[in-house]
Amino acid sequence: QVQLVESGGGLVQAGGSLRLSCAASGLTFSSAAMAWFRQAPGKAREFVAAISWGGGSTSYADSVKGRFTISRDNAKNTVYLQMNSLKPENTAVYFCAASNWGLGGLPRHYDYWGQGTQVTVSS
Repeated sequence: QVQLVESGGGLVQAGGSLRLSCAASGLTFSSAAMAWFRQAPGKAREFVAAISWGGGSTSYADSVKGRFTISRDNAKNTVYLQMNSLKPENTAVYFCAASNWGLGGLPRHYDYWGQGTQVTVSS
């Protein structure tokens, strides 16, 4: 049974930083592409960042480029999202996702999902 468990969310002031973690189990983590998506109230789930199985390739939404960094530690079966210079519009539930297919920017590209962690950025 595949499990993805996010942690690290919370309340932060605008301009602050948070580091999200996603611990994976039940899958061959080192073979899976991993991604972060987010969903704000009343909005569709949107792509944030993705990383290839080996970490050699990454992809970011334009809105987070230069501020967010995705990384992974295959020895720990964990993927991270470092978020700097946070803005109120970054407030959302952030989801971790895993794909056996490869890097993708759409939710349908991903096979497994975590339950999400809330990130709230105050102005």
